[in-house]
Amino acid sequence: MDSKQGFTSKIGFVLAAAGSAIGLGNIWRFPYLTAKYGGGIFLLTYLILVLTFGYALLISENCIGRMTGKGPIGSYRDLCKGQKSFLGFLRIGGWINAIVPIIIVPYYCVIGGWVAKYIVALTVNPISRFHRDASVIVDGQKISASQAYFTEFISSTWSPIFYFLIFIAILVIVVACGVEKGVERFNKILMPLLILMLIAICIYSIFLPNAGAGFKYYLKPDLSKFSYMTVVAAMGQLFYSLSIAMGIMVTYGSYMRKEDSLISNVNQVEFFDTFVAFLAGMMIIPAVVAFGGEKAAEAAGPGLVFITMPQVFANFPGGKIFGIIFFLLVLFAAATSAISLLETNVQTIGQELKLTRKRAIIWGVAEILVIGIVTVLGYSVLSFVHPLSFIDRY
Repeated sequence: MDSKQGFTSKIGFVLAAAGSAIGLGNIWRFPYLTAKYGGGIFLLTYLILVLTFGYALLISENCIGRMTGKGPIGSYRDLCKGQKSFLGFLRIGGWINAIVPIIIVPYYCVIGGWVAKYIVALTVNPISRFHRDASVIVDGQKISASQAYFTEFISSTWSPIFYFLIFIAILVIVVACGVEKGVERFNKILMPLLILMLIAICIYSIFLPNAGAGFKYYLKPDLSKFSYMTVVAAMGQLFYSLSIAMGIMVTYGSYMRKEDSLISNVNQVEFFDTFVAFLAGMMIIPAVVAFGGEKAAEAAGPGLVFITMPQVFANFPGGKIFGIIFFLLVLFAAATSAISLLETNVQTIGQELKLTRKRAIIWGVAEILVIGIVTVLGYSVLSFVHPLSFIDRY
């Protein structure tokens, strides 16, 4: 790799690490899981896990990265050096941490492309096309126009690839500029904008008709809805939301300045992440409940952002403007997370293969293109290979 990269300030680390954590896991996955697993009781379970289990892991990963100054593979190798017992075997954890972002980043880029498409669609088309009462007949069945639009888009061949490539281009430009001028500067600009847009849509949701029922569902724990799956889903969300066990926090920890307080930095990252997850639920769940009731929220699932939310905006005043703002928000969240994943891959590839940063980026992008394009085509020309269409089962 090139000379040692690093963040130039405490705020640079906090915003970059928070940008990694505040991604699709928070804006897309957290609201639909909260709606699916009982609203307030899921929120309470998640908060307990974040403040205990999640905090300990977040501290540990950043500590490992800062202590060794290396990516996940190098960090675990150093930690296990000289260990001939079972502890020596734990170095495999570095490889697991390195493989996870390699698998996940193409998937983030695919969804990032979908979000970019919706920004264009809401900008150039009337919002009424997504209205609840708008429907079409497909294969003899009556479905909502919103669902038909989404299905038609992802099952086409070239349009999803086009937007997928646009999203990748954004990532490459940022990561190619380096840690200070790319990753750090990008997050310093985008994170404040993301927070402002999130708050704006939350205020919009507050004043929607019947939003009170949605806030009650989201904020009031109902013990009758609690099950072991509530804990399982909340634990799974924890890893995605805090970017744990993905090598990201080890990598960003290695970029942290030695004079900065590890505890203080991690506290701020966890606060930002949990605060944004909470706001994301407040932004989406009351609006969906106001739109179609609790059953609509529970049944929305992964399609909540791309099928249900356009219908929500189409049915309320100012929907077009807030719909565009909403998808810009999701795009920013997807970009900050994907950049952290690509940066982790670049550092790992560069350190392990002794490559320059430029060559490591080329390797990283090639991997994204191969896996990402196969995933995109899994909804169209490769749809006969059943496992390829995995995003909707995420």
